[in-house]
Parts: sequence; C-alpha cells; structure tokens
Amino acid sequence: MKHIRVFAALAALVTLAACGANNDPLSNDTDSGSSNAPSAVTIGSANFAESELLAEIYAQALEAKQVQVKRQFNIGARELYLKALQDGSIDLLPEYNGALLSALSKGGAPEGVSSPEDVLAALKKVLPAGTEVLDQSAAEDKDTLTVTQQTAAKYNLKTIDDLKPIAGKLTIGAGPEWQERYQGLKGLDQLYGVKFKTFKPLDAGGPLTVNALLKGQIDVGNIFSTDSAIKTNNLVVLADPRNLYLAENVLPLIRSEANNPTVSGALNAVSAKLTTENLTTYLAKVQVDKQDTAAVAKAFLTDNGLA
Repeated sequence: MKHIRVFAALAALVTLAACGANNDPLSNDTDSGSSNAPSAVTIGSANFAESELLAEIYAQALEAKQVQVKRQFNIGARELYLKALQDGSIDLLPEYNGALLSALSKGGAPEGVSSPEDVLAALKKVLPAGTEVLDQSAAEDKDTLTVTQQTAAKYNLKTIDDLKPIAGKLTIGAGPEWQERYQGLKGLDQLYGVKFKTFKPLDAGGPLTVNALLKGQIDVGNIFSTDSAIKTNNLVVLADPRNLYLAENVLPLIRSEANNPTVSGALNAVSAKLTTENLTTYLAKVQVDKQDTAAVAKAFLTDNGLA
C-alpha cells in the first residue's frame, strides 16, 4: 500500500549515481533524450487506481496547455517509480507528501512532524537532487480511524478523543504493522490515551478491514480517507484534532529540468482544485461505477474549469 513506509526506497536512491541507462526499469521508452527541455513530459504513476487517475488528470491538464505528454502509468512500487524519475524514464508523477517523506527519511518521518506545512518543509529537505515538488493540494489520502454510523451514534463518537473512555471495550482492525507504529497503537496511547481491548491484524486500509467493520467483527477500522467504501457505506471518519496521522497531501513530484512556467502553472491549478471530498467522488466513479479513467479525469477538469 502507498502508506507503507518504504525505507528501501532510500537505499535505491543512494545507489542511483552508479546506475546507468542500462538499468532503466522502463527500457522500452527510448525517447527521453538528454535535452534539458524535453520535447514531451513523461508522466508516471504507481500501480493503484487513485495514482493513475491523478496522473491522467495531470496529463490532460498539461495537454490543455499544449504541452506534449507521454503516459507511463502503473509502474509499480515507490522504489521503482522513484528510480525511473531519477534516471529520466519519467519526468512527473503524483505523490503523497507524508509517504514520500517517510520513504526518503532515514528511520521514517520525524515524530512530531504531521501538519501539511511541516511535512512539506521537511520533505523539501530530503528530495533527491534534480527533483522538486510543486504546490500541494488540500486533497489527502491518509490514515483514519473509521466507525459505522451505529457505533458513532451508540458512543457519541466524533473525534479520536471521544474513544478514550470506551476504547477498553472495543476492537480495532488495521495492518499488522500498526502494533509497532507511532501512527498506530503507540501514538494512540501516547497522544490520545486510547487503549483498545483487542487489536485485530488485517490489511492496511483494505477490503479485509472494511468488511470486518461492516460485519461487526471490529468496532474501529484503519481506512484510508479517499476509500469509496466510506461514502458508499455511510461510515464515520473520526477527526484527529491532535494530528497523530501524518499529512498525506497530494502533490506533483517532478524532475527540475522538465519544469517550466507552463507546466507548473497547469499543475498548480489542478492542486488548487483538488480536495479530499472531490478526489473521493471522482475515484468512486472509477472504482465503483467502473468508468474509464481518462473520461473521469476529463470530467474533473471540465467540472473545475481546467479543461
């Protein structure tokens, strides 16, 4: 999952200086060239639906400004697409500020760095040479504690603070790594004083956790904030007033030599319109309604005056 801290990515980046073109993970793309002003911007994505949708939104936003675009979507995990960015196989992709900070920081993101502004400032200090980030959006896909409407009503739950007096009676479900993470059980205890009766290891914000919550096998689930299951099942996301969870704002990560005022202007305009709510809505069109990703991206841009 995209929120799993991929420390191996740091090691991969450290060795890039010794890597040549023959190690290109996208060796079928031979059009990169050596110019500092590429004739086309090659956009990549990770291998999950939201990343591909965001990449397609970026692609169409650039094409609307007469920028030539090549698509290289569904590359895979962070280790692969960061390497592709570094060696010039791709020029641009959507990222998440907190997950990227965690991957590039030795030992993960520093504790106490959680707000969007703090995460962005820390991220800029650890970006690989020759890369930069553009404006971050308000849209986040982050960890949440989520409950059913029935549980929220029964215990009058609105924030994580509200769990403190009753958590000892409840079961929480999340990925196995949550037992040791500060952004998991440790932080809930230290920051909120919340200790659950039982921890049920499932998956990281995935269908096992969602199904367990809906079937009453757990009372609280770790579900990512843009998951269409939240809206589809009228689930309640508990507010995190103490900012336990690292910000995960969507933002473009780009090779500096591929950037120019036209490119940054188009992408910053997209970021200005992206919110968690509308990203969730448009992602559901892909995941639930099974609409074509390109058509959904076009609808987002048109609906927001960017087409």
